[in-house]
Amino acid sequence: MTLPHYVRLVEVGPRDGLQNEKQPISVGDKVRLVDDLTDAGLGYIEVGSFVSAKWVPQMAGSEEVFAQIQQRAGVTYAALTPNLRGFESALAAGVKEVAVFAAASESFSRKNINCSIKDSLERFEPVMQAAEQQGIRVRGYVSCVLGCPYEGEIAPEQVAWVSKALLDMGCYEISLGDTIGKGTAGATRHLLDTVARQVPRHKLAGHFHDTYGQGLSNIYASLLEGISVFDSSVAGLGGCPYAKGATGNIATEDVVYLLNGLGIETGIDLHKLAAAGQRICNLLGKTNGSRAASALLAAAD
Repeated sequence: MTLPHYVRLVEVGPRDGLQNEKQPISVGDKVRLVDDLTDAGLGYIEVGSFVSAKWVPQMAGSEEVFAQIQQRAGVTYAALTPNLRGFESALAAGVKEVAVFAAASESFSRKNINCSIKDSLERFEPVMQAAEQQGIRVRGYVSCVLGCPYEGEIAPEQVAWVSKALLDMGCYEISLGDTIGKGTAGATRHLLDTVARQVPRHKLAGHFHDTYGQGLSNIYASLLEGISVFDSSVAGLGGCPYAKGATGNIATEDVVYLLNGLGIETGIDLHKLAAAGQRICNLLGKTNGSRAASALLAAAD
């Protein structure tokens, strides 16, 4: 299959990347990160999550972050809203696009949100109805698509069923998440081929973790399958508290470097992006998880 001319990257660093950090991160630092990402040319940034601060303390203050970021025309600033209460809070904060999430694994669903897959989908119905009434677009996430920490392998047909359910509910795009990062290129292509029988390829996105170092090869395999939207996290920030040993998302800088090498447009300034990632890593006292950024920054010294 011919590679796409343009790839849209969904930057999840400010939400997925920061939500599991132990140390408090100020609203001002979150705002600086989002503004840095905007300046680097990211066209879609997941800014925060409207969930109970009791369960995800790091996402407290998402309303303030949305109020203070410098929103640029043409850029989507989205938020995760797992229930109607969260959606209403996001709406009040002026959020124009939201996301909901389900799992392809029953065990993971129960561990993560304490209910079955079927029940989780039913919980989204009021959110979808409210979003339609308000003209808000909804993106859907499916986790554990290439393996589960509790069940092991997940049947691609199960992933297809959950993805189709989210599409039928009104999600305009379904992001398939390799939550524990065990996927390989062959498994990725088989998964996409199976899911695409239920959900059109142009409505699918890839969300890869790099636990086994396969993130970039899985993205390349997805490109060959006609996928042109990928989630990534600046500096490779993030992980999953319910998936022991799962490292961060694939680093946005590494994905951009790959796409640049393939002649695929992203609209992103890699040098500005690398600087943004290093700034937040310095703040967190973390090693930069992007090899491309580390190499570029070292060469610039």
